[in-house]
Amino acid sequence: MTEIQSNDLITLFFQVSVMLGCALLFGQLMRKLNQPSVLGELIGGIIIGPTILGVFAPGIYNVLFPANPSIAQERDVLLKVGMLFFLFSAGLEINLTQIQQRKWKIVLISAFGFLIPFLIGNGAVILLPNYWNRATASDTLTLALFIGTALSISALPVITRILMDLRLLGQEVGIVVISAATIDDLVGWSLFAVIVSSLSTSHSDRNFFTVLIEIVLFAILIIGFGRWIGQPVLRWAHNTLAWPSGLICLLAIYILFAAATAEAIGIHAIFGAFIVGVSLNAAFKKNGETRTQEIIHQFVISFFAPLYFVSIGLKANFLANFDVPLVLLVIAIATIGKVVGVSLGAVISGISLSDSFAIGFGMNARGAIEMILATVALEHQLIDQRIFVALVTMALVTSMASAPLMQLLMKKTLRIHV
Repeated sequence: MTEIQSNDLITLFFQVSVMLGCALLFGQLMRKLNQPSVLGELIGGIIIGPTILGVFAPGIYNVLFPANPSIAQERDVLLKVGMLFFLFSAGLEINLTQIQQRKWKIVLISAFGFLIPFLIGNGAVILLPNYWNRATASDTLTLALFIGTALSISALPVITRILMDLRLLGQEVGIVVISAATIDDLVGWSLFAVIVSSLSTSHSDRNFFTVLIEIVLFAILIIGFGRWIGQPVLRWAHNTLAWPSGLICLLAIYILFAAATAEAIGIHAIFGAFIVGVSLNAAFKKNGETRTQEIIHQFVISFFAPLYFVSIGLKANFLANFDVPLVLLVIAIATIGKVVGVSLGAVISGISLSDSFAIGFGMNARGAIEMILATVALEHQLIDQRIFVALVTMALVTSMASAPLMQLLMKKTLRIHV
């Protein structure tokens, strides 16, 4: 027994080293092409996964990724922990104060930017069930809610990176994009938590509104704790514990505790980690913990995030499950819904048409967050591998197109007035 466990551990360590190597190689390649490194990490996973290596060198693939449930489970635990810290880091980027300063403008943009893609996504599943291979009405309705939610969420980390590259992050247009995307992500993650909870067999007796109330109360509790107690706790930790290791350890305890609590009440653990990040944004800024935040961020994007996004490429054969009509449909409804919705909200709020479309394409980037949603949905068997591949492809296309289209639109005006 000991020898088998030792062999499993050797295989796991070898897998992780190969995955990190691919992430580093292709991530750096994407950076040289002025694209987010997450795109390269996904491509690296596709190359060493069943799509490329599994087809052209099945012997090597089977040695590297043997059909061993024990190894797969151990790797899955590591990836899930990494996902928690990635979502925590993403949550730390959300500044609720910026939303308060631009209330109606942000509310209009985020409301239209969420509702229109949500309705289009729902309608596409309900009106075109053959594209999604859904036989029963109940399956179709649940999938419709998920697709609507998935198409409504933006990828805040990718959007932040795009705005930094375009030198717009500190300008008014950048603040508007980030703030509106923040609301969409908060609403979208909350709705996604409701959908996932409804799929849980251990919590199947609860109705939609019960789950929604629990999620709202959970979010209020965590955010309230972070905003009221977070700053003095961070100050105490900074003055009492070893810095920054003691503070990082304390944060890890809090993240894991919140994730476990969220999972225990039927909400996905990643929502708990995300809300913890949101709740501590103000405390980090007021306490001047930018260096601690940067240390956490760098470790997450250097180890946990690359492993997770490479693993996405291992979950499906992207060639065998690449359904061209479905992929084109998902890309079309995702782009039309988000760009039209955001642009309409921006125009109503008084922003020029050109700038409104620039904001729309900025919020159209789905990136890493979309991939995480798709992965969790696949794990819960809410979607099949065809839909999974379509959503991941859509995330790639929208993320790659976002920056060039924003840049093209903004070249038409010497200055963006928002």
